[in-house]
Amino acid sequence: MNIKHSGVRSRGNSILLDFTYQGERCRETLRIKPTKTTLKEASRKREAILFEIAMGTFDYLNHFPASAKAKKYSKQLGQSITIEQALKDWLKKTERHCQLSTIRGYNSAVYHHLIPTFGHLKLTELAVSHIEDWLDTLSISNKRINNVLSPLRLVFKDAYFDQLIDKNPLDRVRFLPVEQREPNPFTQHEIIRVLDQLQGQARNLFQFAFYTGLRTSELIGLRWEDIDLPNNRFYVRVVIVGRREKTTKTVSGRRTVELNTQAIEALNNQQSFTEDSHRVFHDDKTGQAWQCDQAIRKRLWIPALKAAGLDYRNPYQTRHTFASMMLSQGKNPLWVAEQMGHKDWGMIRKVYGRWIPNN
Repeated sequence: MNIKHSGVRSRGNSILLDFTYQGERCRETLRIKPTKTTLKEASRKREAILFEIAMGTFDYLNHFPASAKAKKYSKQLGQSITIEQALKDWLKKTERHCQLSTIRGYNSAVYHHLIPTFGHLKLTELAVSHIEDWLDTLSISNKRINNVLSPLRLVFKDAYFDQLIDKNPLDRVRFLPVEQREPNPFTQHEIIRVLDQLQGQARNLFQFAFYTGLRTSELIGLRWEDIDLPNNRFYVRVVIVGRREKTTKTVSGRRTVELNTQAIEALNNQQSFTEDSHRVFHDDKTGQAWQCDQAIRKRLWIPALKAAGLDYRNPYQTRHTFASMMLSQGKNPLWVAEQMGHKDWGMIRKVYGRWIPNN
């Protein structure tokens, strides 16, 4: 085939276009069989490219969407990336520096909600109306909706920063208001009623929870090496989340907690059960250390409340009970914050203000 076209040549069963863009020589392949007609059409395509380059309207993505240079030079790369792909790429990147429990939450949001709903759209196609229509179909709490939208917000924030999109539709989607649940602590009489329904290790576990304010993850992660009975204190160093041991989520969470009389009593009683073991609190049914809070809630907590004739309150109320009890006794709010693992006493004032004496 002797026909010559500038910047166009055949190569096997394809046609190669050769042009210069932004000072770089570009060679792109058209996977069509070279013939007199196709070479002529390829030459016209090249002339159109050169014209667009001269006019400043050339977009690599429009002509060569599969080219590696499209990402480098495209002015509208967001048109070629689906939300599904962007979310999956973001998850891979995020897995490197997030806790396992956080990644599980992100995976749930991405694969159960975001990809099924928005995954087919390109980054540039998502509109606020898409999100609003989706919100109208949900029957989950505002807090859960905010959590589900979190990965999508982060993906679009990155896409806007990387200039893949010209505007971020998530900037116009407000966080939904979340109603703060009022603490519902137990009275001393109610604590006794609950503990009276328990015995052995179960009683020790909840007595220690009521009188230390530990989170359940901290409670089941407690090790005998963390206990300093001679000095009436213990150390919160690790937690159990998703059946795995890890360090506390925040620096303030890693702390020293003072032991009061009731907490010391619970530990002394517990020693006969597990003092030769690593973990302080064990599941009587399995003889092994607790691995998650759900089993504690279902097998110990709920039956104890029912037997005590009390309405259901989640186990976290043991933590609220400790805070309100200490404040009512006149303990310094800053001390209470330190005992509970808050970085300052702002949260104590906000959540437990009504238990702080005025004088």
